[in-house]
Amino acid sequence: MIRKLIKQMLTAQILSALTVSLCLLIDSIMIGQFLGVDAIAAYGLANPLLLVIGAIGTMLSSGAQVCCSKSVGKGSPEETNKGFSSMTCIALIISAAFLLFCILLRKPLASLLGAGTEGKLAEDTADYIAGFSIGAPGSMGALILVPFLQIAGQSGLLIAAVATMTVTDVVLDLLNALVFHGGMFGMGLASSLSYYAALLVGAFYFCSKKCVFRFSLKDVRTEKVRELLSDGVPTVFTMASTVVLTFVLNKILLLPSNGGSMAVAAFSVIMTIINSANCINTGIGGVSLTLSAVLFSEEDRTGLKEMLRLMLRYGLILGICVAAVLQFAAPFCVRLFLPEAGSSQDMAILGTRLFALGIIPCCVISTLKNIYYGTGRVGRTELISTMEGAILPSLAAWLLSLPFHTAGVWLSYPAGEILAIAGIWIAVYRKSRRLIPSAEALLMLPEDFGVPAEDLLERDIRTLQDVTDASKAAAVFCTEHGIGTTVSNRIALCIEETGVNTVTYGFEKEKDRHLSVRLQHKGNRWTLRFRDDCREFNPVTYAANRTQEGGYGIRLVMGMADEVRYTYSMNLNNLTIFLNDKPGD
Repeated sequence: MIRKLIKQMLTAQILSALTVSLCLLIDSIMIGQFLGVDAIAAYGLANPLLLVIGAIGTMLSSGAQVCCSKSVGKGSPEETNKGFSSMTCIALIISAAFLLFCILLRKPLASLLGAGTEGKLAEDTADYIAGFSIGAPGSMGALILVPFLQIAGQSGLLIAAVATMTVTDVVLDLLNALVFHGGMFGMGLASSLSYYAALLVGAFYFCSKKCVFRFSLKDVRTEKVRELLSDGVPTVFTMASTVVLTFVLNKILLLPSNGGSMAVAAFSVIMTIINSANCINTGIGGVSLTLSAVLFSEEDRTGLKEMLRLMLRYGLILGICVAAVLQFAAPFCVRLFLPEAGSSQDMAILGTRLFALGIIPCCVISTLKNIYYGTGRVGRTELISTMEGAILPSLAAWLLSLPFHTAGVWLSYPAGEILAIAGIWIAVYRKSRRLIPSAEALLMLPEDFGVPAEDLLERDIRTLQDVTDASKAAAVFCTEHGIGTTVSNRIALCIEETGVNTVTYGFEKEKDRHLSVRLQHKGNRWTLRFRDDCREFNPVTYAANRTQEGGYGIRLVMGMADEVRYTYSMNLNNLTIFLNDKPGD
């Protein structure tokens, strides 16, 4: 079931990751085609500030992803709604403040970024900052909707929002260049309006009766805001590292020996292409983060290991494919931004090919650091992000630029990624003493995490016979743990009744469906989790509304349980039943 879920989520997550980079890609192409190399240089100098806008939105999005995935894993829709309401309010406040800050201080910011105080370069940089900053609430809003739409299983709506944003940005950029002649301000404004268009499409779901989230000012809590921001901090390290690296590389490239403004223009094109290609890393990281947070809150060690293996496999396949495509497509991609032959075009083609090599190891790192993030090793994630994103590539760029000049700067990205993987391997080897680490070793979970294998029973169910076998296995499992017949019978009966209902009514109408059953014993509590990919069905509310007739099996299960939690997330029904050992049972 995890394999199927990953495939469903990965496509939507990669496409939704284009919410920032796609607009930047389109703007860069339009600027290069219609406004020239000097405008491209201004766009490149403004990039660190644009990344700050994305960093704040990504931080909030990741905070919501971790916080709400935990509450989903624990089966607490009330906590999820508090997270949704609190996140909506804090995003609105922060984005509005950022908009005012950038508009009022656009000229000093342009100067700080290296554009100077006078001349066309300074003017174009300030104008683009102003136009793009107007869209801060829209871009942040679009980003924070992503995890909630993923949790709600609305992958199709994510794709529709991205498609709307893309079409809107292309149309408005063309109108700006050919009709209104709004220059760099108009290009930035076109991106802003496209973000609002994407946000509007996504907002339709949250205003509908189908929405599983409910906004309420009463649910906005100070402690929840602190939790959301705290959970999003590791992403700040990632994005801040990107901002720092871009700033450092711009400074190195501005040196006369490295090409000056021509090299900065080439670097702007390279980063736009690579950032778009790196959407696969963003998607891989997003899926790894969401699923690891859910599985970690359920203390599912087996699920985490399976997820890690699959994510590494898919990441490597995607990374190799994208890197290979860019080796051949680099000249074509660069000419979209720099149509005229020259030094900038030549540097950008070489740089795109060299940067593309770093995508492959980046897929591995993105998987690992986001799993560490989702499983609570925040410090480890922050350290990897800082080393991979800023320190190692900056150091590599400085050292390699001395003998190789501009080509040395281009090599800094793959060099930094490879060095970061080497650092992770050393840490894992010191703990496991294995040259080729296993999934268990790579996860580096606390020794007391989850339950021992002897206290865990897992079954995948496809047929009614599987239900019978699982029920019998559970009875034997309970007997082996010295549990009396009362609790043992209750657990076996819960599996039988729930399994039969799911297979009979869920599998009958939909083909290729799965039901997983997980029984674990910890302390004096038994936890029985059912997860299926059938249509949405809440047995808790169903049983409550069937007090007189019908639904006997479901009402029987609800009556036997000491506690029941149900959530519908990521297109999965998740039912968790808790039963406590009682003296004499």
